[in-house]
Amino acid sequence: MANAVAKIFHFILHQYKFGGGGEDGIRKKMRDVYRKQRGSSSSSSSSMAPSCQVENCENDLREAKHYHRRHKVCEFHAKSPSVLIAGLHQRFCQQCSRFHEVSEFDDTKKSCRKRLAGHNERRRKSASNYGGDAFH
Repeated sequence: MANAVAKIFHFILHQYKFGGGGEDGIRKKMRDVYRKQRGSSSSSSSSMAPSCQVENCENDLREAKHYHRRHKVCEFHAKSPSVLIAGLHQRFCQQCSRFHEVSEFDDTKKSCRKRLAGHNERRRKSASNYGGDAFH
């Protein structure tokens, strides 16, 4: 790691002495050195493509939206009414951004009861603070 820091330091020093590259060049160099350093010590499992956590789903999330990569769920399964994860029928909650058992949802709702209750309570408080029927 000390070698990587030295490389970055010398690059930055060179940039300030002779110009060129500017701040973007410095950031790029730092990122490149960091990636090389990280890549040399990382395990092979981290190099695997991110994929959906639903059983038997092999969707590659490398080209998916950041939201879907972060939560490890493909767009199709994020919107599905029921999926199989760890042998349980679950649904992706839009409020919690995670899977819950289907029994934690009302009908076809996309948010679990617990989060919806909190949301509705905040709405009721807000309406009562403004003299009652603020939404009609």
